[in-house]
Amino acid sequence: MTQRTALYPGTFDPMTLGHLDIMKRASRLCDKLVIAVAINRDKKPLFDLDERVEMVEHVVAPFREYIDVEVKPFEGLLIHFVEQCGASMIVRGLRAVSDFEYEFQMAGMNDRLNPDIETVFLMADPRYQTIASRLVKEIARLGGDVSQFVTPEVEQRLKDKL
Repeated sequence: MTQRTALYPGTFDPMTLGHLDIMKRASRLCDKLVIAVAINRDKKPLFDLDERVEMVEHVVAPFREYIDVEVKPFEGLLIHFVEQCGASMIVRGLRAVSDFEYEFQMAGMNDRLNPDIETVFLMADPRYQTIASRLVKEIARLGGDVSQFVTPEVEQRLKDKL
């Protein structure tokens, strides 16, 4: 039987409980999960690439007891990276209709580039539907409590950074 590899891409700046929820749920759909940490210079991340990879590595460590998980940085066209990793599916989380419109278009373009790779959408758990990394950063910058949106380690990293 062929190993099913899924790839979950994101900037993860910072890693949120919403991201973690999608990772947990995606890990039940595949034999191997690749978390692809995007190098996106246009977004001007708060955390550098190494810090974001470390945060993701920390939260996925427990997954390794039951699934093969890799955390890899990537830059460039997503579909090329998916092919490089040997993945057959891209996992995307959806919070709202606005996410769907963007992700629907991306899935269509990726399908045109490689019809053998499926895009799988997972609806955000209602507890996490409003969480967005940019909002978490804004709350943290303004001295607000972000503990309900991120893990304790990420919360501390935000405090240290800001």
